[in-house]
Amino acid sequence: MDVLGLSRLQFAVTSMFHFIFVPLTLGLSILTAYMESRYVSTNDEMYLKMTKFWGKLFLINFALGVVTGITMEFQFGMNWAEYSKYVGDIFGAPLAIEATVAFFLESTFIGIWIFGWKKISKKAHAVSIWLVAIATNLSALWILLANGWMQNPVGFVLRNNRAEMVDFTAMITNPYGWLKFTHTVLSGYVIAAFFVMGISAYHLIRKNNLDFFRKSFRAAATFGLVSSLLVFLAGDFHASYVAKTQPTKFAAMEALWETTREAPYSFLIIPDTKNERNHVEAVQIPRLLSFLAFGEGQAEVRGLKAFPKDLRPPVFPTFLSFRAMAALGILFMVLTVIAFIKSRGNSIETSTGFLRLMLYALPLPYLAGQFGWIVAEVGRQPWIVYGVLKTSEGVSKAISPANVLVSLAGFTLVYGFLAVVDIYLLSHYAKKGPDNDLSTLISPAAR
Repeated sequence: MDVLGLSRLQFAVTSMFHFIFVPLTLGLSILTAYMESRYVSTNDEMYLKMTKFWGKLFLINFALGVVTGITMEFQFGMNWAEYSKYVGDIFGAPLAIEATVAFFLESTFIGIWIFGWKKISKKAHAVSIWLVAIATNLSALWILLANGWMQNPVGFVLRNNRAEMVDFTAMITNPYGWLKFTHTVLSGYVIAAFFVMGISAYHLIRKNNLDFFRKSFRAAATFGLVSSLLVFLAGDFHASYVAKTQPTKFAAMEALWETTREAPYSFLIIPDTKNERNHVEAVQIPRLLSFLAFGEGQAEVRGLKAFPKDLRPPVFPTFLSFRAMAALGILFMVLTVIAFIKSRGNSIETSTGFLRLMLYALPLPYLAGQFGWIVAEVGRQPWIVYGVLKTSEGVSKAISPANVLVSLAGFTLVYGFLAVVDIYLLSHYAKKGPDNDLSTLISPAAR
């Protein structure tokens, strides 16, 4: 494999591994902040126990996310130096803001939250975790605005063989970036909801701390229901915008080969990429694809054959990932509706079959998130900046395949070790359950 192939593989490994931790951090920070706010407003020690238990799992996940995120940025200089030289003035701005504003705010207040028990007031302590949650989501915003620019470059000119920013406002108001942010963050909320419901289900099946895990399950079910409905709507808007700005990606998502007016939507498709057609196209709804793409049933949707072969993305992984992500999104809405209804009473622990289903469903939102990134990044190929710079043109020229192979092996070994540590710690503390001794966290005045 050449430098390009190895560099792409390395970035895929590191980014997909990093994204195991990011979405849970986004959602679990908000759920933890909600639980502590409930403790402050009600003085109910049950919510304090919930804050500590879920907060501990949040901190484990947060630490691994920080470690794995740092290495990704180094790759822009090591493996993608030509890309960095070409668009560094633009891409570097949101990343710099993320590091100096959002991450600084996040790391400062997470320290206050960890070490501030009994040292600051309950309200101030709750405010600190809310600031962590806000900063975490702001961090995602700036990174996704940067990625959104790569998907739909705006506010720049090509000058001196480089892309130079001329309109910062255009970049930060780029609709693609905001749709990507909304879609990604909401999917993180779904992951956090299923994480809490899955662990709660584990303990409810075993009749452990019933009141504690009933309340945890109920809060997560509500959060998950709202989030799963919103992420489905955001995904629909996002796909429509992709149809307008990245027609090759949209055609690959739908395995549409021929440009078609009044394009139907096929629920069952088996692509034949070798012969540029589909083996099967069944269960069709007339005009639906045109309507979903452009809001008009009579609109024309461009097919893959309208573009040169070297400008088309890999069809099968893009199509399969999109269909799997959409199917899982529908499943999440169904499961969270049932979870919400069942959690309204105090007998959720009697629904053993459903609880087992929610336990086994815990990994599914993670898979959906990974499928989403495959659609976003594989579907953008062959461009690293859509329509501006090809991926093959962005790779570093001063490295050899051996250099990348060594770093890839190193990253894989280190990340594999971190994965084992993370799974062990999360599993250990999740199975252990909440700590019933809260005396060291409650001030004498509060007691």
